[in-house]
Amino acid sequence: MRSLPSLQSACYIKLSQRPKWNFTMSAQAARAEAPQRQPILLRETVGSIALLTLNRPAARNSLSEGLIGALHAALIDIGGDKSIRAVVLAANGPAFCAGHDLKELTARRTGADRGRAYFAEIMNACSAMMQAIVHLPKPVVASVQGIATAAGCQLVASCDLAIASEAAAFATPGVDIGLFCSTPMVALSRNVPRKQAMEMLLTGEPVSAATAQSIGLVNRVVSAGTERDAAIALAEKVALKSAYTVRLGKEAFYRQAEMSLADAYRFAAEVMTENMMARDAEEGIGAFIEKRDPKWQDK
Repeated sequence: MRSLPSLQSACYIKLSQRPKWNFTMSAQAARAEAPQRQPILLRETVGSIALLTLNRPAARNSLSEGLIGALHAALIDIGGDKSIRAVVLAANGPAFCAGHDLKELTARRTGADRGRAYFAEIMNACSAMMQAIVHLPKPVVASVQGIATAAGCQLVASCDLAIASEAAAFATPGVDIGLFCSTPMVALSRNVPRKQAMEMLLTGEPVSAATAQSIGLVNRVVSAGTERDAAIALAEKVALKSAYTVRLGKEAFYRQAEMSLADAYRFAAEVMTENMMARDAEEGIGAFIEKRDPKWQDK
């Protein structure tokens, strides 16, 4: 049986091995884009929960180069912060996220290559940020108050959990403007059944929050205006668990999903064995038998 040292470190290692260009350019873009009084990404701490809020409401919180970089940098920082046990991703304004900033992309068509190099760079940067959510050793809960389209829908699908307002809607409408939602497709197709994903991708038509819940894109739908509190409450529920166990389990979940059935079971058995050796498993099992609350050491 292969050893599993990566189970304890792979999430943070992957997260920290980000491309240098992503942060050199994006940090500059974020500073240029947002006045000091209006940062494009807000960060608050609610107990042991990090609340990240997209703050480009006038642009429907579209993912500019600066916002992509700011999100990725925040995830890197949170990954190494032991005081944070879960993350809630929310947005200000009527829209959750309208996808990529098409005006920003179009402005780059003036170059000799018609923007090809920049387009590749921004798509790779966005893909790296989405993967950072998956590789983050802490759960991420989306709080969706409005429309989430294209890369915005991808952002929701990339989160581990999602709470949607009854006023929210989801779409991958790139096909309507001649730009198929190929990168959003990656996250979408890993969250919803194939036929539903293809219908969203091929028609571009939005689905309601209720439909999103029925196909597995979000966990639950709540009354408009309560989605952020509901997302924080869900994050707090997970934050009460052993951080070690949650980290181990989250990584194992995504890794086994890419394996064959037999390989997944072999891998999961190794993870369970590794988990049984942890102090928190010993404490948790003991607390259950003794009918008391566990005292986690997060190791």
